[in-house]
Amino acid sequence: MRLFTGLELEASVLENIERLLDQLKHTAPIQWTSAANLHITTKFIGNWPDQRLPELQTKLAGLPRRSPISISIRNLGFFPNPRSPRVFWCGIEAPGLAELAADTDDATAALGIPRETRPFSPHLTLARVRDRVSLDKLHAALVALPGRDFGQFEARRFFLYESQLRRGGSVYTKLAEFALT
Repeated sequence: MRLFTGLELEASVLENIERLLDQLKHTAPIQWTSAANLHITTKFIGNWPDQRLPELQTKLAGLPRRSPISISIRNLGFFPNPRSPRVFWCGIEAPGLAELAADTDDATAALGIPRETRPFSPHLTLARVRDRVSLDKLHAALVALPGRDFGQFEARRFFLYESQLRRGGSVYTKLAEFALT
């Protein structure tokens, strides 16, 4: 099974992002993310044996307790840059989220899962750019947006997700829930 840990978005934030996606989808022929698949990844685990799932869940349940994490979803951008992007993203500001990701990385490393090699950069992947296509209309639509603040919420739990790659896109299933406090 292919696994990752992450946070779900509050319904009001998800609705705001869904409206944004509806406004922008017609502007560029790129691979847009389904709003139902939006989440904040804290650790990509990768392939994990089914029989070791209880061991992983026990390790994640043992993460240090912490206060709820205040999350603000705002700003838009491109990785690595706007001229030749691979990812169109929405930003996340969340003091304490990097610490949760680091604790998750430590816990999973103890099980043999490779540590992250890149700095933690929380974001929502709104679209992937696979081919070189004109993004002029998308850039113009972004300039015309009335605002780039999509809401805020408090995360009080995180989840272990399974990611199943399907022909129509990935399907994410929550396998376990873990309280932060």
